Amino acid sequence: METLLGHALPDQTTSFGEAWAVSDRPEAQSVTTDGVTLHDLWTHHRTEVFGANAPTCERFPLLMKILDACDDLSIQVHPPAAKAAALKGEPKTEMWFIAHADPGAKIYAGLKPGATRADFEKALENGTVAEAVHVIEPRTGDCLFIPSGRVHAIGAGLLIYEIQQNSDTTYRVFDWNRVGLDGKPRALHVQESMESIDFADFEPCVQCIEPDGTLVRCEYFDVRLCDRAKPAGAPGEGVTLAVTSGEVSVGGVTLKAGDFALIPACLEASAREVKPATPDSRWLEIRIPA
Repeated sequence: METLLGHALPDQTTSFGEAWAVSDRPEAQSVTTDGVTLHDLWTHHRTEVFGANAPTCERFPLLMKILDACDDLSIQVHPPAAKAAALKGEPKTEMWFIAHADPGAKIYAGLKPGATRADFEKALENGTVAEAVHVIEPRTGDCLFIPSGRVHAIGAGLLIYEIQQNSDTTYRVFDWNRVGLDGKPRALHVQESMESIDFADFEPCVQCIEPDGTLVRCEYFDVRLCDRAKPAGAPGEGVTLAVTSGEVSVGGVTLKAGDFALIPACLEASAREVKPATPDSRWLEIRIPA
C-alpha cells in the first residue's frame, strides 16, 4: 500500500494488511472528503446518490477493501446465506482484482480434484490442509470470484482490490501451523468452517473478462474493468470507481491509484466522463444490481 499506492500508513511499527476503503460498518465508517459518512448518504440521500433502484436494506450493502499480503494469510471460508444465521455469522460473497502480483505469488481457492470431506478432516489432523486446496498463480490484472462456501487464502506478494457483501464474518480453518504475535496459535473456527465449506467446489479458475469489461456479475455486485475514456454510468445511476493504477479525472476531480469515489445518481451526463491521465490508468466500475 505504501510503495505501489503511496498510502501513508498511520503507524510505522504495526503491520497493516488491509484498508477498508468504502465501508458502512458500525465499527468502521467511511467518510467523504467533505465530512459526510457513507451511512448518512445511504440513510438520508439514497435516491440522489445511489439511485431510485437502490435496495432498501439498512446499510450500504457492499464493503470495498485493498488487501496487502506480505505473508500467506490463513486458509478460511465465509458462511453461505443458508447457513450463516445458524452459525451466528453474516454471509459473504466476494471478488478479488489482482492489482499487483509478485512472480510466483499464489492464491489458494477451492479444492483439489477428488478431495473429500474425509480427506480434509484428515489433513486438519495432520496439519496439511494446504495440500487439499487448489493453487492458482495469478498475474497482475487477473480476477477471481469467491462465492460463500469457497475455501480460500491469499498468498504473500499480492495487492488485491476486494469487493464483497457488507459482512465481517470469516472462519479460519488453517493458519499454517504458526503462532500469533503473542506466541500462541491463533484461534481457529474449525466446526463453523466445516459447516460452511462447499466440498463439491473443485479447481476454480480466474475470470474471463467480457467484451464490455465485466469481471464479475452476480446478485450482489457488478464489477467492470475500464481503461478508456467513458461515462461512469448514466444519469440516475449511482456507481463507485476504484482506481487500480495510474490516474483518472472525473467531474473536475483527479483520482490516483488507491482512490475510491462515489459517482452520484444525480450527476448529469457531462460530468460523468472518466478520462485516463496516464497510459497505465485502469479502474473498476462497481454497481449494485437493480
